This record gives sequence, C-alpha cells and structure tokens, in this order.
Amino acid sequence: MKHYASFAIGAVVLLAPVGASSHFLLMEPESRLVQDTKGDPQKMFPCGGTSADSGTPSNAITEKRGGDMLHIKIRETVFHPGHYRVALAVNSISELPPDPETATRASPRGPLSVSAKIEDNPTAPVLADGLFVHTERPEPGSFHEADIRLPNINCDKCTLQIIFWMGEHALNRDGDYSYHHCANLKITANPALPIDIKWPGQSSASR
Repeated sequence: MKHYASFAIGAVVLLAPVGASSHFLLMEPESRLVQDTKGDPQKMFPCGGTSADSGTPSNAITEKRGGDMLHIKIRETVFHPGHYRVALAVNSISELPPDPETATRASPRGPLSVSAKIEDNPTAPVLADGLFVHTERPEPGSFHEADIRLPNINCDKCTLQIIFWMGEHALNRDGDYSYHHCANLKITANPALPIDIKWPGQSSASR
C-alpha cells in the first residue's frame, strides 16, 4: 500500500523559501563518493554527483552479515521538509527504483513538489520508505538515525541507495525532487538463516 507524504504549503514556505536547495551528509555507512561538508555532490540519480561533476569514488566498502541490522546515520546540512528512502541493488544500480512519484503545484518559478508516494510495506529493492518525515528544521548538531535489517543474501558489492525527497522544492534537473547518496556493501549470508530468494541472483543453494 502507498500513501503520500505531504506538507502544508503555507507553513513550509515560512520554514524554507521556495526554490531553496537542501543537502544531507551520509555519515554511516560510508558513502561511495567523497563528500564535502554539505554532502555534495549529491543531485544526480541514482547515486549522487551532478551532470557537471560525477564525483570522486571513495572506494569504501562496508562489510555486513546478511540478516543483521545496518545503522543509517544522516546529518541534514541544509534544511528542507521531506523524508528519506533506502533501497538496495544486488547486481547493478539499474535495479534501483526510480525517484518517488511526486505531485506538484505551479509557481512563478516552475513546478514545486507537494507530495510523494511512500510504500507502507516496502518490497525489494526498497528496504525502508518514509524515514525521518519532517516539516521543521532539525536541532543544530542533530542527526537522523535508524537501524534497517538487511536481507540474508550474498553479494560482493551491493549498492545501498539513500535518497532525500524534498517538499516545496523546485525540479532538480539531475534527479527530479530528490538528492542521492549510495554506499558499497559486501554482504555475506548468515548460514543459520534462510536465503532471501526474492533478491536477484539468490537461491537456497547460494549459502
């Protein structure tokens, strides 16, 4: 089932001027791109960078056991109302879902985002949706944190994608109404648990 994350336009305009850009820094797991203090470059779908700057690979790989919890830690460096989504690609980033379907309204500066679909019961490749829904500026120095259970699979270099969908935001030509970060994961299945065969390339024989 899907629902929409929406924001009261009058309240949001007071909090964030129309057209303001927002940014987030991926603290955990380590981003696949080198980030500056704002988390840039992060505009381009599906994993950050921009059309002018694809970014510098960090070459970081986070190793995890299948079925364990993965800690997500984010710092919102430039405020905007919105929410976050986490997805996982096993073989190729082409497995990542498109940015959230967004309803917009017209403005003198072009379309502005009003609401986005959120999966109440996400299925592969989405691990979690509707995280950290907020309409107010986070406290200075605060973080968004969550633990998300990984599927029990084997992959040498999965791609974990975290996106920030932004309300009351102008179109980002590199990535719709979202900003993006990814992390490289190496997941080794826990032999005590059944393999999650709904994920690409997995079978009960891949223990």
